[in-house]
Amino acid sequence: MAVAEPTILVVEDELPIVELITFTLKGAGWAVDAVNDTASAWAYLQQKRPQLILLDWMLPDQSGIRLLARIRADRNFANLPVIMLTAKSMEEDKVQGLEQGADDYITKPFSPRELNARIKALIRRKTPEHSELEMRAGALTVDPVSCRVSVDGQAIEMGHAEFKLLRFLIAHPERVFTRGQLLDKVWGDHVVLEERTVDVHILRLRKALAPADGLIKTVRSVGYMLSEK
Repeated sequence: MAVAEPTILVVEDELPIVELITFTLKGAGWAVDAVNDTASAWAYLQQKRPQLILLDWMLPDQSGIRLLARIRADRNFANLPVIMLTAKSMEEDKVQGLEQGADDYITKPFSPRELNARIKALIRRKTPEHSELEMRAGALTVDPVSCRVSVDGQAIEMGHAEFKLLRFLIAHPERVFTRGQLLDKVWGDHVVLEERTVDVHILRLRKALAPADGLIKTVRSVGYMLSEK
């Protein structure tokens, strides 16, 4: 089953650094989009939501810090993972970046290995549905790397949409999500779908899971959740 690669947006105006980052991240399995100023970055965000942003401090039109403040002021991007990339190494600069809402801070020059490790740690912390770690709930096991699902060790076949939905729900156990939230979190707010689409995929997911279908709970008048209770 093919699953779309998580996309990382690189906001950086130094071409050699962009090329290094792109080579490093693609080698680690991410899709990469790059822009060289804050205006282009904001325009990109109106069309597509990346899993994470690597944001340079010094950009030609305005500082990355100003873009970061704009991102955090927008409710659609308040929790979007952002790592600042900069040559600034003074403690007060790092503090300023973190106070403005950066999740992490990497000082240039940096090693590709460190960059990969920081990104993986942040995505695991902020968006567990994109973690590469195996997830379990009762007899159900989901392996995000191989895209395999099993119940009591028996492989389960399901469609791509159902897999994405299951991966999101198992990453957030015991939490109820409305149909609108699931459409946004699983398919993205740029995709126009009706809320009843969620009901169809939940029905298909339960059918695929068979003996473990009781893990997917309907919370009346609210939405759905994954729970072992």
